[in-house]
Amino acid sequence: MTQKTNLSAGRGYLAIPGPSVIPDAVLQAMHRAAPNIYAGELPDMMPGIVSDLRRVARTKHDVAIYIGNGHAAWEAALANVIGEGDRVLVPATGSFGHGWGDMAAGLGALVETLDFGKSSAMDMARIGEALKADTAHTIKAILAVHVDTSSSVRNDIAALRTVMDEAAHPALLMVDCIASLGCDVFEMDDWGVDVMVTACQKGLMVPPGMSFVFFNEKAAEVRRHMPRVSCYWDWTPRAAPELFYQYWNGTAPTHHVYGLRAALDMIHAEGMEAVWRRHDVLAHAIWAACDAWGSAGSLAFNVADPDARSRAVTSLRLQSPNATALRDWTENQLGLTLGIGLGMAAPGDPAWHGFFRLGHMGHVNGHMIMGMLGGIDAGLKALDISHGKGALEAASEVIATGQVSPDTSP
Repeated sequence: MTQKTNLSAGRGYLAIPGPSVIPDAVLQAMHRAAPNIYAGELPDMMPGIVSDLRRVARTKHDVAIYIGNGHAAWEAALANVIGEGDRVLVPATGSFGHGWGDMAAGLGALVETLDFGKSSAMDMARIGEALKADTAHTIKAILAVHVDTSSSVRNDIAALRTVMDEAAHPALLMVDCIASLGCDVFEMDDWGVDVMVTACQKGLMVPPGMSFVFFNEKAAEVRRHMPRVSCYWDWTPRAAPELFYQYWNGTAPTHHVYGLRAALDMIHAEGMEAVWRRHDVLAHAIWAACDAWGSAGSLAFNVADPDARSRAVTSLRLQSPNATALRDWTENQLGLTLGIGLGMAAPGDPAWHGFFRLGHMGHVNGHMIMGMLGGIDAGLKALDISHGKGALEAASEVIATGQVSPDTSP
């Protein structure tokens, strides 16, 4: 009797859009006994970490660090500048835009959502109209997601700031960079962002557990006029601590700090522009493969416009139930885990099985991406899912030349 060989033994590859692949250097830095939290190496490394976080965010302004995931950063940012009854505008391009708006509503804010769907970037003209209609300037903040991890839509934050300036609107520009920081080009100060939130488990390459809120002086002034902010969420002592514990409002996430130090060392040794360029080339290699697969059969990009696609995550459509079947096959037969189609259909809906995502953020390189694409190509063949040919050739050409389309480069 012939039995097909299972090829999943060996090191698995988690190709989901976060938590991302953790570098060995980060894991090794975290593999240590508990350190002293009152003096010595751990407290001494914090000023350098703060400085290097600012370099990743491209800002000269403040950062507050929290023990928590990206949702914690959402609430921390809101708690410092948004009070009950304050009005916020949410231009949503996927599940996470709506999620941040829901969290604001939970804090008592009045949330106005401009829903641009799950496959298109923000329409700046509609946002401009909403701002110009707010003649009393009751909108206190715009909650914008740079890259929505569910849809893989990448929004033009610099253009959003231009629209706000043209409307002469004083609202805070608050941006979610949880999926994008350290992957897609982001310039906090040059783009006029007032508050930016992110977390450690994607482009920063550290296991989930820390999140960050960057804020400028305009946002700090809004904070100073808030009637109350809880001691835990208050970003003021975290950003300018007199004692080490104030970075965390208590005990530090000790081993995460060591991991973050190692990750920042890796990022800055490569250089931010080089990190962005690497993600850009690898994303274009993935897109070239997907274009080839999609020339026959049902595979298609969730985001048709290449200029609106993230360099960190790619959301794809494949006739249900083939997306789930493909994910199951690559994981069980190859040890390659692809991302679910988050937020594209309700879990009980058969359409849910028609979406999947590829994470290509953080600690990824050319051979990892070619391996992922090769695994997908094998899965399409093994499951007899109709697809176009030449995907791996197209991807390898991009990687070999490093050439990307000039209209889609960052």
